[in-house]
Amino acid sequence: MIIKARHFARLLGIAAITFLLAGCASRSSSLAEKEITTTPAAYAELIDGIHTIPEVDTSGIDAAMLRQRVDHPTDEPAGTIVVDTAARHLYLVEGNGKAMRYGIGVGKEGLAFAGAATIKRKAEWPHWRPTQNMMDREPARYRHLASGLAGGLDNPLGPRALYLYQGDRDTMFRIHGTTEPETIGNAVSSGCIRLINQDIVDLYSRVKIGNRVVVVQGGRALSS
Repeated sequence: MIIKARHFARLLGIAAITFLLAGCASRSSSLAEKEITTTPAAYAELIDGIHTIPEVDTSGIDAAMLRQRVDHPTDEPAGTIVVDTAARHLYLVEGNGKAMRYGIGVGKEGLAFAGAATIKRKAEWPHWRPTQNMMDREPARYRHLASGLAGGLDNPLGPRALYLYQGDRDTMFRIHGTTEPETIGNAVSSGCIRLINQDIVDLYSRVKIGNRVVVVQGGRALSS
C-alpha cells in the first residue's frame, strides 16, 4: 500500500508539472500573438507588371493616414477628388455622403496650387524630371537629374501619376506615389501630393480622364 501511495503521489507530481508547463506555454503563445503586428492587406506586396511594389511597414504611420472609407458630406459629385492639404487627406467622393480617404504627404510644389482642375493625363510608372523650381532651390540634389528618370521603383513619382490641367494649361500639379511612405501625413521638402504606392494604384484605378479635382490650401477660397 505504501508503494502504491508513493507511485500515485509521483504521478500527481508529474501531472502538476505538465499542467504548469502547459499553462506557461499557453500564456507565452497568447502573449506572442498579441505582440505580432501584421501589415494590413491593402499595403501588402503588390505585383504590378514587371515591377513588384514592396510591402509597406505601416507601424510608424498614423492610422488616420491609411486608406479607409469615411463619412464625407459634400456638394461635389461622385468621382471628384478633394485634396485638403492642411489635414493631409485626399478624398475620392463616392456619393451618398461617403468618400474613400487617403493620407498624403505635401511638398512645396503641392502648396503652390489651390482651386479646381481636371485630370487630363494618367500615367503608369511615369517618367519624372525635377521642376525648374526644385533645381533652383536644391541644385546639388536635383540639377544632375535634369534629363529625368524612367519609371521604376526608384522614381519619385512611384507607380502612378495623375496630371492636373486647367483648360489646356498644365498646372504642374501632380498626384503621385512615393519612395518615402514614412513621409505620409507630413510636409516634405519638394514634390506635389504624394500617396503610399499601394494607395495611388488604388486611386488611379478608380478615376478617369476628365475627373474634377478640388484643392484646398488652409481654407483658401477656391477658384472655379
